[in-house]
Amino acid sequence: MADVEEPVEQYEEEAGAEGEEGYEGEEGAEGYEEGEYEEEYAVANTGPEVKLFGKWAFDEIEVRDISLGDYIACKGDHATYLPHTAGRYQLKRFRKASCPIVERLACCLMRKGRNAGKKLMAVRIVQHTLEIIHLLTDQNPIQVVVDAIINSGPREDSTRVGGAGVVRRQAVDMSPFRRVNYALYLLATGAREASFRNLKTMAECLAEELINAARGSSNSYAIKKKDEIERVSKSNR
Repeated sequence: MADVEEPVEQYEEEAGAEGEEGYEGEEGAEGYEEGEYEEEYAVANTGPEVKLFGKWAFDEIEVRDISLGDYIACKGDHATYLPHTAGRYQLKRFRKASCPIVERLACCLMRKGRNAGKKLMAVRIVQHTLEIIHLLTDQNPIQVVVDAIINSGPREDSTRVGGAGVVRRQAVDMSPFRRVNYALYLLATGAREASFRNLKTMAECLAEELINAARGSSNSYAIKKKDEIERVSKSNR
């Protein structure tokens, strides 16, 4: 019996050694495959740079007002090829802060009933506006839009305080989110009023408004309104 059992034990030892070698080989193969996948994934990530309308890059855009950095969406995930993401930004409060800033400008142009819902028209106007801004200033037009919004938002406003017939105005600070919202409203309103019954197109008027606002010029409707709001609130402190 001893003569019969010895080869069986030897066979088991050999099989065990082979199994260990095979297991190590499998591990090595898996590791190699994972490394390959990582390399492929790294290559896949370096895709084409996202540019608005295929022309204007978002990388060098700088938000010079630190308080508005979280509310002017123009970098990272908010960089888009078109200002038309079809996002549902009105479902929840503050969600529209994550809407790309150029798209928010386009949405502000869809005002007064006859323009309501004409998003493609608004996108076309914004595209022409950016082209005109680049021709006039030789800068990245997205940067001009961001600077115009920063300069056009009032920092202080006045509200009605009191009751029972005694009402007075009290100066209050304006939140960063409301500053961005108000700036977009003023810029779009100024461009709309300038182009109404005028030979100038909406794109030309909007480009002029944005350039003046970015420079802080008092020729801008938004800058004039901002100064007026701040002056009134200062007198109500």
